[in-house]
Amino acid sequence: MIPDICSMYILLAAATTFEIQPAIGFLEGRAPGPRPGDAAGLREHERGVLITGIGSVATTHSLMRQIGRRKPDIIIQAGIAGCFTGLPAGEVVLVCEEAPGDLGVWEGGTFKTIFDLGLCGKDANPFTDGLLVNPYQRLMDLSGLPAVRGITVNEITTATERIAWHQQNTAPVVESMEGSALHYTCLEEEVAFIQIRSVSNDIGERDKTKWNIPAAIRNLNERLIGLLQELDKHGPELTNKKIFA
Repeated sequence: MIPDICSMYILLAAATTFEIQPAIGFLEGRAPGPRPGDAAGLREHERGVLITGIGSVATTHSLMRQIGRRKPDIIIQAGIAGCFTGLPAGEVVLVCEEAPGDLGVWEGGTFKTIFDLGLCGKDANPFTDGLLVNPYQRLMDLSGLPAVRGITVNEITTATERIAWHQQNTAPVVESMEGSALHYTCLEEEVAFIQIRSVSNDIGERDKTKWNIPAAIRNLNERLIGLLQELDKHGPELTNKKIFA
């Protein structure tokens, strides 16, 4: 037998089943095995699904438990998100860098981060200038999605002054409750990763009749399935950051 050297274990992670149900259905209908026309020993990549739960604490725990049991070659985190920049509902983006959005203290009408407070250096591992930056450029390029900055919060941002602060000081495009947990964990554990988000609403808009979750879910899963199919054409070289650093 020729060793299955080009097969990877790809883990699809999401906060809720609802957000990635179409992709789960796609995976359930495609059992791993030799692909028509492949050379002997080459197989589709093995794919698994991890529903982490909502928020950074649950996500970090779920990811670390999974990595301890079996370390994936690539983790794909997918979900819907609020948007700071007015992108239309259903727009899908790749989050290339994350910032903790509420790790610090609100004081005197402004927010001070842990870096402002001197509690952590901006370049203390795994941060780069206060950001959690994805170094896997070739993997991100494979998605074909526009790369943006995200922030992660424990409490969805609704206050006008907080929205303005984030826009002026962090300049995020999207907001989630799990992104930084993925970036931090994977950077520390040296696991290749990618985060994709689909816009469901504008940040601060609480009238859910103006949200479009169905379009966000539909478009997210179309791009997610496309990425999984694209990954089947490529081997483990995509996870080696040394070749494109």
